[in-house]
Amino acid sequence: MHRRRRTALILSAALACAAPLLTACSDDAHPGAAAVVGGQRITVAQLENRVTEVRDAQRAAVTDEAQYAQAIAKTGTLTRDVLHGMVLDRVLHRAAEDAQVSVTRKEVQQLRAGLEEQAGGSKGLETAWLQQYGIAPERLDESLRLQLEAQKLAAKLGTDTSDPAFWGALTKASKELDVDLNPRYGTWDAQKSARADAKTPWVREVTAAGGERTA
Repeated sequence: MHRRRRTALILSAALACAAPLLTACSDDAHPGAAAVVGGQRITVAQLENRVTEVRDAQRAAVTDEAQYAQAIAKTGTLTRDVLHGMVLDRVLHRAAEDAQVSVTRKEVQQLRAGLEEQAGGSKGLETAWLQQYGIAPERLDESLRLQLEAQKLAAKLGTDTSDPAFWGALTKASKELDVDLNPRYGTWDAQKSARADAKTPWVREVTAAGGERTA
C-alpha cells in the first residue's frame, strides 16, 4: 500500500470548523493595505502583483482567445481569492511556528518530485495547479511548503486537517496575529472562517502517489 502524502491546500472556504478572529479594516486606518497580519501589511500593490502573475500564466498557457476568456470567467473572484490565500498562509505559518513545526527545502522538493511524476512532469504539475487552484508557476513551491506545514501541524497535534483541534490551532494563530481585512475585498465571516462571498474549497488532500481527495 502506498504511503500517502496528505496536504491541505489553502485556497478557500472549508475552514468552516474554525473561527479565526479576522476583522475588517478601513482604508483610512491602513492606507494602501489590502490586509494587516501580525502588524505587517499586505499591500494592494503586492496583491495586484500576485494576481498579475496568475493572469500572465493563464495567458501563456493558452493561445486560443476563447479558452483564455473561459479561464478568466472561471477565476472572476481571483483578487479576493488570492488575498484570502495570502492571509491564511500567514495564519497557518504562525500556527506551525507555535507548534514548533517546520518544513525543509528538501521536503518540498520531495513532494514536488512525487507530484510531478503523477502529473507527467513539471509542466503538467504547474498547469494543474494553475487551472485548479489559481497558483502561478513561480508560487508553486510556496504552495507546496504550505501544504506540508498543514500536514505536519496536523500530525503534531495527533489529528488531521478536518479535526477541530487543527482548526483550533488556526483560530489561536489568527487571534495572535490580529488580522485586519480591508472591506473592499469582502467581509470576513468569523463563524465560517472565510470571506462572506468566498465559495472556493479550502482543504484538499493531495497525494504524490494516489491522486486527490476532497477533505
